[in-house]
Amino acid sequence: MPDETLPDDVPAGGRLDRTTMRTLGRRAATHPLVDSWAFEPDSISPRSLVISLDSTAYPDAVDTARIDIHWFVTNDYYVHYVETRGTSRYQCRWDRHPKTDAPRTHVHPPPDAGDAEPSALGAHHLDVLFTVLDHVTERVETLHDDVDHSA
Repeated sequence: MPDETLPDDVPAGGRLDRTTMRTLGRRAATHPLVDSWAFEPDSISPRSLVISLDSTAYPDAVDTARIDIHWFVTNDYYVHYVETRGTSRYQCRWDRHPKTDAPRTHVHPPPDAGDAEPSALGAHHLDVLFTVLDHVTERVETLHDDVDHSA
């Protein structure tokens, strides 16, 4: 289940851009790792776009994986990748918003979405989406490589 609010360290980015978020969901659905997408809590008053990833693509240790997206009419965004393994989480987040102690476009790196670092992501929604999906694809490959090397 997605977080119902934005992370504590991100300011509100204005009004959500539902049209862009719908486009992101539809385009994400073309990616082989994507199982489904939906607005949460619903399409009438969405707080986020949740992209559910195909759990069968991951090693057995990973229970679920998803990408939560908040895209604003200002082209600011929060794209949060979360993997769950029982009660533990692996996560990272790509953000674009004003932040006093980091560049406007930054990433909170894994495994715990730690302190912000500069990010090369831009402001175009499809570039952001497919760059994040490329990152997730690499993550899945790394997880499988780790399982293969430990066997």
